[in-house]
Amino acid sequence: MKLKISPLNLTTIPTIVALAEEIWHEHYTPIIGAEQVFYMLDKFQSEQAVTAQINDGYEYFEVNFEEELMGYFSLQLRKNDSLFISKFYLAKSARGKRLGSAMFKHIETLAIEQKCKTIDLTVNKYNPAYEVYLKLGFSNVGSIEVDIGKGYIMDDYLMQKLVAPV
Repeated sequence: MKLKISPLNLTTIPTIVALAEEIWHEHYTPIIGAEQVFYMLDKFQSEQAVTAQINDGYEYFEVNFEEELMGYFSLQLRKNDSLFISKFYLAKSARGKRLGSAMFKHIETLAIEQKCKTIDLTVNKYNPAYEVYLKLGFSNVGSIEVDIGKGYIMDDYLMQKLVAPV
């Protein structure tokens, strides 16, 4: 498997944004509707939003498989010794090839290197990926609702995985 996970090259931001649009329209429209997808893409996945997140300390990683961009994720080191997975996306054509598992192994390695106690993420309550996170060892530690503006609410579960030190 020719998989390469590397820190985001800032010139790749437009490509990441295009991939986000493809993934979000395909995956999230049935869950939250097209209008909220458009709003959230603009608010959280536009070139300006990604650049602002990077400037705020989020680290983005691109995932290339067979020399093609197939996914990305972003992380934020939190003060409570946790590594927060802010974004975790994989193109539909790349799913089922164990790339997601490889991405999580990479994140776990980074969490161990940073001496984090937990890895945290949020997932929409109706997202089928919820089951995948459970299989990867995450536990549901609560529900959160976040008002993101324009009458939209992110209705999520907070998931957490303990980091096993080496």
